[in-house]
Amino acid sequence: MSPARFYQKYIKNNMFTKMLLLISLIAVVTIVTLSFLMYYFLFQSAVRSELDIQRSAVERVERHVNQKYVNAQSYVNELYRNTSLGIDTSYFLMNSFNEYMAKRMNRIAGGGQSNSDSVVAYFKQRLDDDPDIENIMLYSAEKQYVYVYKQGSMTRLYQANATHSYIPDVMALESQSVTLPNLWVRKLAGDVTLPLFSIRSPINDMTTYKNLGQLVILYRTEALDAVLNSGKDPLKGSVMVLSGDGRVMFDSSGKYYGEKYPYADRLLNSKETVNLDEESYITTAAHNQAGYTVVGITPKREIAESFHGVQSTIMIAALLCIVIAVSIPSLMIVNYSKRTDNIIRFMRKVEKGEFVARMQDTKDDQLGQIAGSFNEMLDELSRYIDKVYKAEINQKNAELSALQARINPHFLYNTLEVIRMRALSQGAQDVGDMIYSLSMLFKNIVQHKSHYTLKDELEACRLYLELFRIRYKDKYIYKMHCEEHIKHVPMMKMSLQPLIENYIVHGLRSDQDDNWLTINAAQQDGDVVIEIKDNGKGIEPEQLEEIKSRLEMAESSEESFGLRSVNERLKLTFGSSYGMDIQSEPGNGTTVTVKFPVAEGKLNNDV
Repeated sequence: MSPARFYQKYIKNNMFTKMLLLISLIAVVTIVTLSFLMYYFLFQSAVRSELDIQRSAVERVERHVNQKYVNAQSYVNELYRNTSLGIDTSYFLMNSFNEYMAKRMNRIAGGGQSNSDSVVAYFKQRLDDDPDIENIMLYSAEKQYVYVYKQGSMTRLYQANATHSYIPDVMALESQSVTLPNLWVRKLAGDVTLPLFSIRSPINDMTTYKNLGQLVILYRTEALDAVLNSGKDPLKGSVMVLSGDGRVMFDSSGKYYGEKYPYADRLLNSKETVNLDEESYITTAAHNQAGYTVVGITPKREIAESFHGVQSTIMIAALLCIVIAVSIPSLMIVNYSKRTDNIIRFMRKVEKGEFVARMQDTKDDQLGQIAGSFNEMLDELSRYIDKVYKAEINQKNAELSALQARINPHFLYNTLEVIRMRALSQGAQDVGDMIYSLSMLFKNIVQHKSHYTLKDELEACRLYLELFRIRYKDKYIYKMHCEEHIKHVPMMKMSLQPLIENYIVHGLRSDQDDNWLTINAAQQDGDVVIEIKDNGKGIEPEQLEEIKSRLEMAESSEESFGLRSVNERLKLTFGSSYGMDIQSEPGNGTTVTVKFPVAEGKLNNDV
């Protein structure tokens, strides 16, 4: 299946699929973004932590080297502060070693001086006090010899004249105080492979300030390894100590010791990371006076590798969150989709005429409410269809009855007229009047008028009442009143006559001669209100409630058919707010109120 066809079939017209895709996209983008931000901030935190560890290690190393530098300077300064020691040092450097030893022996024999003011003993004591010192060298510029102290070994005297050695040239070179030991100096120390760094300080005459020689102290770098390992957190990467000319005096990784560091010029870069052997974080601490720089180097790769566990955890957690964030809405949306499809399927059944179908959705959410409302609508629609169907049957029956009543009406009129004339010829005036009223009433009912009004309906009521007034002689009277301006209001035929008939049949007290009935028609707030009131037998409360309930039922029962027919026709024509109302008290008569709006034009009298 092509992507376009897949989109047309499953996505384009499927709201729930679009919702699911949108929710999934938002969830994935949000979780991935949050995961990336979390990883980024945790990684930056790890970088800051490693840089703090690196900075602490660099500071410890720098303090250690600086302390050694300060110690070396203090050794020389002590020579200047101690006059006898200074004099002894000057004599030692300006004369041959044999002359110095002869003079020392003479002075000791004479009791003039002790070992405390001997430069040889002084530096021997400094060697014993600091176990990090591998060698102390005193070089005499005047006599070109080197007196060498070695840790754990005897002192030695080396002749270093320019014709046989490069030592005088090395000592004469200008250099930084802290540097990498020269190869010739290391040979004098006796071990060219031992990692050392040197601190050199000139010794001058206190009076003339003439340079007498050099003090060279060689320190073992093992102490720097111990300083690095003294931190509470393990150090990633390496720490190096560079001399002023870029040579490596100490390298914790052991890679560049004794060589010129190839990336020394890049260490001046102020960026967060510098591309050395690989991209790395650096921390530097420079000692301008001593001429050395301590550099901490932590490759970015090492930090990232140490963070792989956290990265994997974040990725797994993000995947789980994505699965949960997509699965839960998916289950809910699939459930809603199935319920919606069920509603659509039932609607199509109803569309095909299956009004007995009902949705079985008992949940109280919106779809459940839609299903419940749809079921209620079907129930109401079924009742309405049943009501309209029965109304159509009643209408057909009425049309049939009207059709039957129209069969040769002139024959009936002529026959009634012949009977009336015969009664008048025989002197039966009352019979003639009754036949005349009956004939006119029949004619009013059967004939069709294009515009039937309230006046016409009241005339039919008058004829009907006149007919029965003659029958019951003087046992009842009637009065009719209608406001003049509403007489021509359109009205349905046979709207009032069934109510009058109901009074004659059920309410008239034939054993009494004080019966009366009034019909009063008036306009109230745009509606026509007709009140039919009598003083007849009245209706018992239980029977009245039963009659009122039957008025609201669309059924074919013959009980209260006339009243129900009038009420249904009024409501179907004018709406549910119109119709009729019945009030009655046993023994005090009945009042029937009919209300309908003032309508313009014609009404359908077939209703």
